[in-house]
Amino acid sequence: MQPPISIKRPAWVEEFQAFVMKGNVVDLAVGIIIGAAFTSVVGSLVKDLFTPLIGLLVGGIDFSNIFITLKGPSTATLEAAKTAGAVTLNIGVFLNAVIQFLIVGFAVFWMVKFLTRLSVTAPKAAAAPTKTELLLAEIRDLLAKSPAE
Repeated sequence: MQPPISIKRPAWVEEFQAFVMKGNVVDLAVGIIIGAAFTSVVGSLVKDLFTPLIGLLVGGIDFSNIFITLKGPSTATLEAAKTAGAVTLNIGVFLNAVIQFLIVGFAVFWMVKFLTRLSVTAPKAAAAPTKTELLLAEIRDLLAKSPAE
C-alpha cells in the first residue's frame, strides 16, 4: 500500500501564522472591529439625534437635504435628486460626517483619558545610592568593625 501524498507547506505560511498570532496584530484586529461598531453607533447618534436637534435649533433645517444641483433637474430633496439622476454637491451629508468625526474624536479623547487614569503604574524602583551614601555606609561598616575604646 502506498502512503498518501504529503504536501509540504511553504515556509512563509508558518511565518505568516507567527506574525498573525503576535499580540499586536490581534489587538489591532479587535480595535478595528470595535471601531467599526462604535462608528455605526456614532453615525446613528449624529444622524438620528444630533442633526435633527441642531436643525430644529437653526429653524427646522434638515442637514441631509442641503445640497447644490450641478447638473440635472432641481428637486426639493437629495433623495429625489438622486432618483432623477442629478449631479449634486452634498453639503449636508458632509456636515453630518464632520459632526460625526468630532463626536468620535471627543469620545476617543475621553476614553483614552479615562483609561490612562485607570492604568496601574508599576512602583518606582529604588534609586541607586549616591556616592556620598556609599561612602557613609563604608565608614559606618568600618566603625562597626573597629574595637570600642
